Amino acid sequence: MKIVDVCAFYAPKGGGVRTYIDRKLAAAPSFGHELTVIAPGPCDRVEQRGPGASIRWIAAPAFPLDRNYRYFGHPVALHDALDAERPDMVEVSSPWRSAATVAGWRGRAPRSLVMHADPLSAYAYRWFEPVASRATIDRHFGWFWRHLRRLDESYAQVVSASGELSRRLRDGGLQNVVTIPMGVDPGIFSPGLRDEGLRASLLADCGLGADGLLLLGVGRLAPEKRWPMIVEAAAAAGSHAPVALLLVGAGRERARIVRQIGGNPHIRLAGPVGDRAALARLMASADALVHGCEAETFCMVAAEAKASGLNLIVPDQGGASDQACGPGDVRFRAGSAADAAAAIVRFALSPPAAALTHRPREMDDHFRELFDSYRAIVAERCAA
Repeated sequence: MKIVDVCAFYAPKGGGVRTYIDRKLAAAPSFGHELTVIAPGPCDRVEQRGPGASIRWIAAPAFPLDRNYRYFGHPVALHDALDAERPDMVEVSSPWRSAATVAGWRGRAPRSLVMHADPLSAYAYRWFEPVASRATIDRHFGWFWRHLRRLDESYAQVVSASGELSRRLRDGGLQNVVTIPMGVDPGIFSPGLRDEGLRASLLADCGLGADGLLLLGVGRLAPEKRWPMIVEAAAAAGSHAPVALLLVGAGRERARIVRQIGGNPHIRLAGPVGDRAALARLMASADALVHGCEAETFCMVAAEAKASGLNLIVPDQGGASDQACGPGDVRFRAGSAADAAAAIVRFALSPPAAALTHRPREMDDHFRELFDSYRAIVAERCAA
């Protein structure tokens, strides 16, 4: 089966979507499929990623809010690329312009929309929930729900990796929603990588001894990730227990986060860790992962932390909350620094044992289910 993934969010310096796509390019041929990713880039070119796997870059303008990304500038170029690839199945990884453009493509291949983004949670709910209920916000953003329902009519399925997001999509009137959770890269993350020497060194860098609590935060420094809220919560919790926070990431919110940290010696902001093995060792050596974003569609970093043997301190909404299903995980009220601080204090004063008791769900488990669903859709279309 020839699969084409139209991915507007794929970029060399991207985050979770890049990790997802890179693994998909490696996995698809092993399942007997050919995969081409169509992505916006600085120029037109084709990049081979091995037998049966490639990226077709389409020249596209830079995204004004984040120069790491680009966006598909003209529908004709995207339609021409789809015509040239002649796919059996088309996947789209964004609910925005690219999804509407692919819906308008005149090709015969069935289409699948994968919700790698939750715009309402990332923007509308985050901005307006302090003053309005979600029902009220949804009414004012009815145009977006109408847009999603139109896409739902054009796509054979809408894939969500989060049960909570799937429920909201169905409640919003979408009929073709399926839930296929993602997973972690195989063979990378493990509790066995824990390094007590590294942990002690990181705590010392934060001005604490080995009896301190080492919290790890990993992700883009973007507004929807709510890192200033996490910094505020960790600082407040530090008044009740020895708490250190190490944030790892890069993004346009860096200056704001630095200001939020101020002169607090127990909170450090480090750059991104591009080496996956180094990240796995860092994760296994922390005491808990803390996360502030309620707009995650799966929360890859939370899944990686669980595979590393960590407990989670996360919001009670979104994909991160889905991951926090262990007895030692702690949820706090989404968007509340005070409740996040209280959760950190509860965890610090009575930390549970961190133990992984089952094999973590791996990304290839997700791809197996996803490709099986595509095979069924294509077979049904051929039979019809």
